[in-house]
Amino acid sequence: MGGAVLRGLVQPGVEVDGGITVTNRTIAKAEALAELPGVTSIALEQDADGNRRAAAAAKIVLIGVKPYLVADLLAEIADALQPGTIVVSLAAGIRGAAFEAALPESVSVLRSMPNTPSYVGLGVTGLAPGTRSSEDDLAVVTALFETVGEVVVIPESKIDALSAISGSGPAYVYYLIEELTRTAIGLGFTPEQAAVMVNGTFRGATELLATTGESAEQLRINVTSPKGTTEQALAVLAEAGFSETFDRAAAAAIARAEELSAS
Repeated sequence: MGGAVLRGLVQPGVEVDGGITVTNRTIAKAEALAELPGVTSIALEQDADGNRRAAAAAKIVLIGVKPYLVADLLAEIADALQPGTIVVSLAAGIRGAAFEAALPESVSVLRSMPNTPSYVGLGVTGLAPGTRSSEDDLAVVTALFETVGEVVVIPESKIDALSAISGSGPAYVYYLIEELTRTAIGLGFTPEQAAVMVNGTFRGATELLATTGESAEQLRINVTSPKGTTEQALAVLAEAGFSETFDRAAAAAIARAEELSAS
């Protein structure tokens, strides 16, 4: 996720005051990121103190490691952070209170949940202020994530639910694309033809939704002629419990996030 946000931040037209420093464990990963414009990339296997040096020089620190690595990383950089630094969590399942407990009181914490379309500047990020963050802190971090898409400011209690919708959402979309592509191939189309039909349809439909101002419901109605083919297909999806399936899927994602938080 950190990589998606990073690549969004280095898109043409996006300016980051003071540049961006990133750390990675391996030389290979660090070298790949060093090719991005405005990025200073540190390989921790070459510079064991790289995390602390990067954190000490930063006004905003994004924590993008796996959840199980968060505690050790915070312990490593805590005393290197300057007063007034803003620390932003990208980690699923780690409460903001855990960050605040591990960091000096002079450091503010916000919790974020971006999604992978941030990579192309079309992300959706949920952003929750912490108990020590100010309105100015929230404004700065909101502006940061707005460079890679849209921002929804919510209380932290809603982060897990947001993650189940927009955080995991791209995977649901890709899954639908996979399944519709499989069906197209089963109907005799080549994989290339199926990809054109399905990928193009999803792209066109979402662009139509974005540009017309119509609701998804209304656009669906526009396509669905009474007693027509689309109506028959949608009836099958309804009979299969499509709506209830999405409710159950979201509930499962939220339950897993709560398990991660508890552990």
